[in-house]
Amino acid sequence: MITVQITLEDFSAQEVLTIETLKPGSWINVINPTDEELDIIARLTNVPVNFITAAMDADESSRVDFEEYGEKTGTRACLLVVINIARHSESFNFDTLPLGIILTSDYIITVCAEENGVLSGIAGEADNYCTWKRTKFLLQILYKAAALYLRCINEMNKMSDRLEANLRRSMTNDELFKMMDLEKCMTYFTAALRGNRVMIDKLSRIFKNNQLPDIVKLREEDEDLLEDVKIENDQAYDMIILYSNVISSMMDAFASIISNNLNTVMRFLTSVTIIIAVPTAIASYWGMNVSVPFMEHHFGFAIVFGISVSIASAVAWYLWKRKMM
Repeated sequence: MITVQITLEDFSAQEVLTIETLKPGSWINVINPTDEELDIIARLTNVPVNFITAAMDADESSRVDFEEYGEKTGTRACLLVVINIARHSESFNFDTLPLGIILTSDYIITVCAEENGVLSGIAGEADNYCTWKRTKFLLQILYKAAALYLRCINEMNKMSDRLEANLRRSMTNDELFKMMDLEKCMTYFTAALRGNRVMIDKLSRIFKNNQLPDIVKLREEDEDLLEDVKIENDQAYDMIILYSNVISSMMDAFASIISNNLNTVMRFLTSVTIIIAVPTAIASYWGMNVSVPFMEHHFGFAIVFGISVSIASAVAWYLWKRKMM
């Protein structure tokens, strides 16, 4: 699917175009494209196909690359930024997804294998983004991606707190399995955020050295935004490292707690079995077809019953005093 938007010259709103009416300064958003759509994009924008397809590889790592193109129409350059963004499809299922951002002197192209919270959020707030300001648009995407990580990490933390509350009284492994899923997701996030940090540092050097002045140029108004991107990404990375360590320690601790809870229940059941065995044994002896005490007594049953209760109570008191029940 291909959508095209361009900011009007008076910056009042966004105009939706078609790929056939493409204009310089447009934002081309490509979601799960077909081979035919990829060929159309490459032909109209004159961007290398390997740049457009970079984000289609689910295992693509975050990176920055630039390349000269357009040998027939004059040598120019384009910048490729691949960033891994957070994805939350369902409960306890967090993952990362590559997002490709291609900047040329005429267009901004974003490519992703599926709909995501970063680009859909930008499309829904189009008035806050200007497709003419390529550097700022790129930094806004990176900031949006870091903010999405923070939201997902906070959601992970809330899930972890709920699991912790359940684990305190649990005697099954269900919560531990969910905790393992969260730990795996945090591992993916950690690797992705680490790669994003390296990518942002390399992008900052490109800005600092002014390597691609025709495509991206860091203006004074963009410097604060770049700093915000670094801060948000570093905060997300530090948080995921912290929560990952916490959840790993929690799993070890609660595995022991579950085992201890089970031991406590078994100890209690064993104590109850011992207490119940006392009146059962006494009743068995008195029920034998032989001469026994109180056999002829009018209150024999009450006496035997009282003896059974007394001995069972004494056993229960002894077990309780020894903290065995």
